Amino acid sequence: KILLILGFLSTLAVIALIAVAVTQNKPLPKNIKYGIVLDAGSSHTNLYVYEWPAEKENDTGVVQQVEVCKVEGPGISGYAHDTEKAGPSLAQCLRQAEEVIPSKQHQETPVYLGATAGMRLLSLENKSAADKVLSSVEKTLRSAPFNFQGARIISGQEEGAYGWITINYLLGNFKQVPYPGQSGWTKLLHSLKSISETSGALDLGGASTQITFVPNEDSRESPENLLYFRLYGKDYLVYTHSFLCYGKDQALQQKLAEDLQASTSTLDNSSLLDPCFHQGYQRTIDISDLFKNPCTSAKKKQFPFTQLYIQGEGDYQKCRRNIQKLFDKTHCPYSSCSFNGIYLPPLQGDFGAFSAFYFVMNFLNLTSEQSPVALDKVTSAIESFCARPWHEVKPAYHQIKEKYLSEYCFSGAYILSLLENGYEFTEKNWQRIHFLGKIGSSDAGWTLGYMLNLTNMIPAEEPALPPLSHGSYVGLMVLCSLVLVAVVLFAWLLFHKPKCLQKGIV
Repeated sequence: KILLILGFLSTLAVIALIAVAVTQNKPLPKNIKYGIVLDAGSSHTNLYVYEWPAEKENDTGVVQQVEVCKVEGPGISGYAHDTEKAGPSLAQCLRQAEEVIPSKQHQETPVYLGATAGMRLLSLENKSAADKVLSSVEKTLRSAPFNFQGARIISGQEEGAYGWITINYLLGNFKQVPYPGQSGWTKLLHSLKSISETSGALDLGGASTQITFVPNEDSRESPENLLYFRLYGKDYLVYTHSFLCYGKDQALQQKLAEDLQASTSTLDNSSLLDPCFHQGYQRTIDISDLFKNPCTSAKKKQFPFTQLYIQGEGDYQKCRRNIQKLFDKTHCPYSSCSFNGIYLPPLQGDFGAFSAFYFVMNFLNLTSEQSPVALDKVTSAIESFCARPWHEVKPAYHQIKEKYLSEYCFSGAYILSLLENGYEFTEKNWQRIHFLGKIGSSDAGWTLGYMLNLTNMIPAEEPALPPLSHGSYVGLMVLCSLVLVAVVLFAWLLFHKPKCLQKGIV
């Protein structure tokens, strides 16, 4: 009887322990926080909504993108002559954010707007117009039900740094913690980095481009291009530089201005043969528009015509030669340079290339998650695309706006020129460039890093953590309790042998 009672009580104890463990580990109701960042680029504005578990604000790999909305119309810098319309252009996307975020959390949700190179150029060209655009934007954001935290023009250096933070955060590089839901990216993760490395960031917009990475050597040659970060208890000395006027749209403007200058003596009826457009393609541009911004204004001179008629040639090799003139490699005051006399330490590690780098290469079917496409194949693919006549290209991609479609040949050739001639990537290290659209559910870009920084969600020091997770602790307690019960039962049986066992021994 005593044995039965002890067994019954032991069973009850085990059931109680298991019930406690299950109850304790039962998922709590989600306490989600939200944040909104608007990326006001030179050609368009995107609104991003992020969410994260409130109890894990200082953990890594927990913030994820839940919504993206592309604002209709041009970038906010495109409203320079109609500034009061800049803010209202954002209204539709703000309403979309209201629908995604629970209404009870609207007032506590921070909203930030960062304007990039388009507004940097407008500020140089017409500071009064830039201020009025920002004022209009601020007025609209303040009228939204969210917690407005500021609208400002961010520097090129900030843009590069926040892009670097974003991709390394999403890849789990800062603490080597994998990002939730990243199973499909396992192969990419293994190829992108070894456990202890960060990845470099290559960003290409319409008006500027950024290169950011942690150099192998601690070089102090150009301190203005170095940033220091302390994240999760580890120090990072990061090289970053932003080239204003070297985004794909402004680079095209620069190239056309250069071509026009070089061809003034041979121009016939103000027409220009352009090797970077498809054969049979035609475009007319106003001379005043070509030279109106700071990227091309220095090349301005008088022409006997007001409009330029461009006719495509579709000659990739000639296009590359024309583009290479944009990169001045004649002087370098440092041990090594990219172009225009700008310091560039030796390239180190893997690079995630995003924004227009990804969009253009993806259009050309030159992106791959498993293994990067070899440089010679990339070159031949772009050359083949440029050689296709316009009457063949246009119907094949009828869903794409003509302006964008007509510029893919130039953009592909420009990307290769920038990476090969500008940054000196070679056949040998080309495979270390990974063209990224999304990482997990989040877009690769600077916006997530911007929000993480402004909300202080990446602490300088490693957060203190208990030796075991709560689940492991409870499980271990249950296991120890079971072992203890078993030991007590065994001891009792050993010292108080029941009669049935004694008879068995006899």
